[in-house]
Amino acid sequence: MMSGEEAPTLQPEQEKQPDEEPPPAASEAPQQSGSSSPAAAEEKPLSIRALVLTGYGGYDKVKLQVKTQKQQLAAGEVLVRVKACGLNFAELMGKQGLYELLPPPPVTLGMEGSGVIEAVGEDVKDRKVGDRVIVLIRSGMYQEVVVVAAGNTFPMPEQMSFEEGAALPVNYLTAYLMLFESANLKPGKSVLVHMAAGGVGVAVTQLCQTVPDVTVFGTASASKHEIISQGGVTHPIDYRTKDYVEEVRKISPKGVDIVLDPLGGSDTQKGFSLLKPLGMLIVFGAANCVTGQKKNLLAMAKTWYNQLSLSMLKLMQTNKGVCGFHLGYIPDEQLITCTMGKLLELYSQGKIKPRIDSCYHFEEATDAMKRMHERQNIGKVILLPEAKKEEEVPKSNPEPVENVEKTEAAVNEKKEETTEEVKAED
Repeated sequence: MMSGEEAPTLQPEQEKQPDEEPPPAASEAPQQSGSSSPAAAEEKPLSIRALVLTGYGGYDKVKLQVKTQKQQLAAGEVLVRVKACGLNFAELMGKQGLYELLPPPPVTLGMEGSGVIEAVGEDVKDRKVGDRVIVLIRSGMYQEVVVVAAGNTFPMPEQMSFEEGAALPVNYLTAYLMLFESANLKPGKSVLVHMAAGGVGVAVTQLCQTVPDVTVFGTASASKHEIISQGGVTHPIDYRTKDYVEEVRKISPKGVDIVLDPLGGSDTQKGFSLLKPLGMLIVFGAANCVTGQKKNLLAMAKTWYNQLSLSMLKLMQTNKGVCGFHLGYIPDEQLITCTMGKLLELYSQGKIKPRIDSCYHFEEATDAMKRMHERQNIGKVILLPEAKKEEEVPKSNPEPVENVEKTEAAVNEKKEETTEEVKAED
């Protein structure tokens, strides 16, 4: 169980002037107007704040640091002033060393966000300074400024907020590709989704409503049932007090057509048992492995021991299908771009809308992670790079700010550098 103690606030000793500049990046364009020319390479590096994983373990391993960001852009790159970032369960797993796609520490976390383009490199034809964009990358999003390939950015609809933009990519791409590419969702089908109040759960529910007569079973704690019911879950089930397999069978004795499983272990077996003939089970996570803020070997062993094991003969005899899904292992950039286009069109039509659970400044990253870890959120948890106003910061003894470059240089030497550091405590 997680501790109920109040999470400390990450507080830098001094704020950098660029952090407090007004959001509209277009107003900053005069400095960047020549950024598409070679002259951009001569600009001084930026000092920016970033959330860096310095080692595997608890919340104290995620530190708010000041690091240097080069403004030099290669051909095809853009520089984005980040306004909001999405927190995903992958970051919680990465903190424990359980997310294989995350580079080893020290590494800046974050896969998705939104912001304003402040500079463009050569050969960038379809993006310009001032564009509001969504960004999707493998890591490195949790910082005030990020340099990415223009192809990793997606123009935001005019009515979309930065928070919504940051909440959309990972959760909605995952939900859409599972439902429509892997499971081939059709009218009249039924879907069981676990963690229905989470980011993916909300996305799945909304996308199911774009198809006629789809029944959604969703597991969530009882306190969240009213909200997820209003959001489109047909049958909410309290997994904490009831056996969700029995509850589904009471309503649909034959089971369901699609099961979306982010849990793993014994829940995967239960999901398979609930499938109707010609049904599809999609496993897209192993949340049961993460029971505390540090790696739990017993929980991991239990999860994998109880994992579903099948023979091809069994699949033939039951007429059921099982597949896995991992957004990070999809190499087809065209598929991602095309799907993002469909999702943004659905947003513009008012058919989907990310639900924002809460927003936390970088200084409050520990609070944000605890909220998700303890499954208190309903929708997406957002991180804001903008510095928290001084009057809003809880009284605490400020700690020095750690320099990223020195941290990285000291990994092998295990030598402490005298720098400014902001530590997140347990």
